[in-house]
Amino acid sequence: MDFYVLTLFPDMVRDGLNHSILKRAQEQALLRIQCTDIRDYTRNKHRRTDDYPYGGGAGMVMTPEPVYLAYQQVACQAPCGTRVLYLTPQGKPFSQALAEDYAREKALILLCGHYEGVDERVLEEIVTDEVSLGDFVLTGGEIAAMAIIDAVARLLPGVLGREASFQDESFSQGLLEYPQYTRPPEFLGKPVPEVLLSGHHKRIAEWRSAQALERTRAKRPDLLE
Repeated sequence: MDFYVLTLFPDMVRDGLNHSILKRAQEQALLRIQCTDIRDYTRNKHRRTDDYPYGGGAGMVMTPEPVYLAYQQVACQAPCGTRVLYLTPQGKPFSQALAEDYAREKALILLCGHYEGVDERVLEEIVTDEVSLGDFVLTGGEIAAMAIIDAVARLLPGVLGREASFQDESFSQGLLEYPQYTRPPEFLGKPVPEVLLSGHHKRIAEWRSAQALERTRAKRPDLLE
């Protein structure tokens, strides 16, 4: 799968995603992350990508032309009809279900905004999906883009190695994940639950299912609704 990121800070995205599982996945050609610097498509000598908003107000707005030109360059490389995600607090809340939806695509284009946002005209022209990490504001869209790429990429075949690695995780079945334990069998006087040491797979599965339900009821009852 290909991820195309339109950003003012390409090194931030490259550095953030060039570690651990995602680094190995890129080396194995399971996914490709291409960052396009929007500043490269400016027509002024100072490479400015922002200007004052019409109508007044605080802050600056990203100008439409460099964003559009950067998009056109990427669109020539991406499959026809590739979805364009604009990372914004006004977007649809990102979820595991949305990550699974995006993982079915061949490619995604992610647009990272900055300042007070992007000129509305270019958003209307190119954006298919507005996506938010939550009800808070970030300095820019890069962190949100990296989070979405990470969540989607780990669902791709071969990235985690074992399909069960993500099938049992939080939200994959609509519930939070059950508690996890590893060695030593006792730590600070607290033992590992006996059922996990029994080797009885059916009982372990039943215990985990019950724990996932109990944990969801206690921590995120809204998920049960």
